[in-house]
Amino acid sequence: MNTVGASLRATVEKWFMAIPADSIRVCRLPGKARCVRVEALRPDGPVELFFFRHDDGMWRVFPPEVAPVAMRA
Repeated sequence: MNTVGASLRATVEKWFMAIPADSIRVCRLPGKARCVRVEALRPDGPVELFFFRHDDGMWRVFPPEVAPVAMRA
C-alpha cells in the first residue's frame, strides 16, 4: 500500500483493519493535495472512503472547516 504519510497509514489501518493490506489502494486526487481516496476490495464489492488532511496533520474522513471570508480595513 502506497501511503502519503505515517498518520494516513495508521488511519487507514484503523478504518480497514478487517481487510488485507494488499486489497487496499490509496489514490491521490489531481489538484487535491490534502485529500486522498482509499479503495478496498472486499468479496461483496469494493469500498471507497475519502480522507482529508487537517491543519494539525491528522487524516480524517470529514473535510476541514473552511475559514470564513472576512474583510479587513
